Amino acid sequence: QVQLVESGGGLVQPGGSSRLSCAASGSIFSTYTMGWYRQAPGKQRELVAHITSGGTRYYANSVKGRFTISRDNTKKSVYLQMNSLKPEDTAVYYCNAASGIISYWGQGTQVTVSS
Repeated sequence: QVQLVESGGGLVQPGGSSRLSCAASGSIFSTYTMGWYRQAPGKQRELVAHITSGGTRYYANSVKGRFTISRDNTKKSVYLQMNSLKPEDTAVYYCNAASGIISYWGQGTQVTVSS
């Protein structure tokens, strides 16, 4: 069992930055692929970025060059540094831990990009 708790987010001005954190507890964190997803109102949840246990990163085209995902296995945490934020980045951001068919989700944290 893995429990995930996100923090960070809030209201950010366009062009600004924000950092999301996700703290995990429970099972072996280092073996999981950790990801950040987001869901905007009226839209489906989409993958933003993920990082494998080996450190391989994937980014959605919409955030490449602006977002950076990282993990600290000693702290059982994964981070999403978001720069050059745009209004279209507004969404609830969810942390995900996946291993095979097993998947865990955090409760989500709101990021609103607006002036």
